[in-house]
Amino acid sequence: MHDSLLKLGEIGIVPVIKIEDAASAVDLGKALIEGELPLAEITFRTAAAEASIRALTRELPELLVGAGTVLTVEQVKKAVGAGAKFIVSPGFNPKVVDFCIEKAVPVIPGVSSPTEIEMALERGLEVLKYFPAGASGGIGFLKAIAAPYAGVKFVPTGGVEPANLREYFAFDRVYAVGGTWIAKEEAIVMGKFGEIARLAGEAVRLSLGFELAHVGLNEENAGKATAVAETLGRLFFFTVKEGASSIMTGGLEVMKSPYLGAHGHLAIATLSIQRALAYLKRKGIETRPGTEKTKDGKTIAVYLDLEIAGFAVHLLQK
Repeated sequence: MHDSLLKLGEIGIVPVIKIEDAASAVDLGKALIEGELPLAEITFRTAAAEASIRALTRELPELLVGAGTVLTVEQVKKAVGAGAKFIVSPGFNPKVVDFCIEKAVPVIPGVSSPTEIEMALERGLEVLKYFPAGASGGIGFLKAIAAPYAGVKFVPTGGVEPANLREYFAFDRVYAVGGTWIAKEEAIVMGKFGEIARLAGEAVRLSLGFELAHVGLNEENAGKATAVAETLGRLFFFTVKEGASSIMTGGLEVMKSPYLGAHGHLAIATLSIQRALAYLKRKGIETRPGTEKTKDGKTIAVYLDLEIAGFAVHLLQK
């Protein structure tokens, strides 16, 4: 898969943006970056699209910029010439898709039926836009049409909003989501870039879905771990469940022998470990080698190279 599409999936939220004045583009891009959402899809719905893409790619190289609502090959040429790193179309236009493939330009065509998905599969495409998501039947219909096509990932767009964002991301075939709510046209015109930054940050927070799953406590040996767990269970009516290396009770994992962290560990659950790791990497936080756990080829847990108040931290896939 092309690097641009890999990065798009790592970020997970695609702000779909209609901009009337290219002079606002850089301030808009800075607002998205401030909200920790370094991605923008500039739609070819206005005459300012090409100039906006050019300004963003020139002034903000850390921002991944693509072109949306691309309907013609000529628009592809303009977008790529201005610096767009990927192309998104509302439907499956064979001329646009074939031109992008021929020129090695990452393209995400819109689909809403099995026929269109199979047209994409014939061309070796792995990431498709599910559009219009809400009007087509939402997450229920997406699950139905995705079922026969195991290798395909989707970017639902249209009708996606904060209220249903978590529902979409809970489906593992959703690669990213696109939406207009983060940077609405009127907010850009009125210069409400602080509000755009806030909405971008909220979208990132919702997409990651971080929650404290449990707290791990290091004990010296199995006997002491058992005594702690049984005491907690007896006093507070917690269920005690013994495992090979630890005992779970009331949201605590009592370790039978000391592990990472001076005192223990914090387990942070997330909707996507891969998106979470990309987000944390942008903050300079890496993983601890040799701590990854996988299931069916997917990472389900991994420790971060981070300790807080004597507690190591690991991510846990929800």
